[in-house]
Amino acid sequence: MIREREYIYDINGYSLHIVPTKKFKTIHLVAKFKAPLNREDITKRALIPYLLVQGTIHYPTRKDLEEKLDDLYGSVLTADSSKKGNEHIISVRFDMANEKFVKSNTLFQDALRLFSEIIFKPHINNGAFPTKIFQREKMTLKRKIEAVVDDKMTYANMRLIEEMCANERYRMPAHGFGEDLDGLTSQSVYQYYQEMLSKDGLDLYVVGDVEQDDIVELFSNHLKREIFKSNHIDKDIEEQIITRDKEKMIVEYQDIQQAKLHMGYRTSLTFRDKLYPALHVFNGLFGAFPSSKLFINVREKNSLAYYAASRIESHKGLLFVFSGIAPEDYTAAKVIIDEQLKAMQAGDFTENDIQKTKELIINQIKETFDHPQGIIELLYQQVVGKADLSPQNLLEAIRQVTKQDIIRVAQAIQLDTVYLLTKEGVEIDA
Repeated sequence: MIREREYIYDINGYSLHIVPTKKFKTIHLVAKFKAPLNREDITKRALIPYLLVQGTIHYPTRKDLEEKLDDLYGSVLTADSSKKGNEHIISVRFDMANEKFVKSNTLFQDALRLFSEIIFKPHINNGAFPTKIFQREKMTLKRKIEAVVDDKMTYANMRLIEEMCANERYRMPAHGFGEDLDGLTSQSVYQYYQEMLSKDGLDLYVVGDVEQDDIVELFSNHLKREIFKSNHIDKDIEEQIITRDKEKMIVEYQDIQQAKLHMGYRTSLTFRDKLYPALHVFNGLFGAFPSSKLFINVREKNSLAYYAASRIESHKGLLFVFSGIAPEDYTAAKVIIDEQLKAMQAGDFTENDIQKTKELIINQIKETFDHPQGIIELLYQQVVGKADLSPQNLLEAIRQVTKQDIIRVAQAIQLDTVYLLTKEGVEIDA
């Protein structure tokens, strides 16, 4: 059982989520800004988290900021961006000691003031981010984007999504586009940041051994969203999904030894759907664990893959299969992967398989709740998914999943796109 409860308050133009727990001797603050994926803005958004942690109005350099963090008993500051479904998320994280265990009665209040500065009052010169800092962080992001091609598994997954979701927002990488960076200026990114403060959905999380009434009072007094537009409405993004009669096949060639066979499927299920827990169990049986069909049949029995696994995208209704194979084994590997989905659709798994998989999933979720950032990510699923499905309720729903539920999920899954990154000179019968 997950004992931690989440308390939510709408104050000062944001949602404050408090999770009191005695599991940790530290307190964790996280700000999450959410907006729809947008081609015009994605690269600006990807740059902003790195700029925010470089300095504030009172601590204008990274050195000044680091010294202040050290003064706050070695608090740790990180920031990044990601995507969930059709939403782009900017996360700023602040990990600190609990003042109950240090010689300070004002540590949380001092930390909260700094946290507020970091997200709302960064170091600005004449209506722009400082030029040197801006250029340096732009180059850092450019190297990060360019490095993707060197990680062939990540690259193959990115290319699969680009091809599969070519007419959808989800095609866009969370870190933006390298070709957009040269056109960005410190002024234009700061202007967008101001717009972001005004329009983004903002959720703030506090996890640790805290008293919720004290936290509400401190946030009410020390963290205010001053330019929030109160009429902001978080609407669902409607997109027309192309239904294929036959899967799309993409083959690319590079100078590599191990080929990457990645496959994308439509599940028609997202976090808010009644059968979502059954999709979790399906994925566990299909490819999420070493006991799954993909791992056993593709990798172990037939030795056709260096790795073979699957994962679901909870907010987009997608299922991905990843495998690393010898270039000459493409046809055999794809046939066996296809057979595993057909076996799931035919109900070729036992009640014992289901029970073992449920236990693995439940333990995985419980283990995630043993880490403060894991707690926050699990709870934030409800915000992105616009659904009231707490981790505890998800666990209970997973326990109730039946074999027929899993078969229903499996029979609705359709292969959409096959992406193969293989060695130059290999003939592929597509």
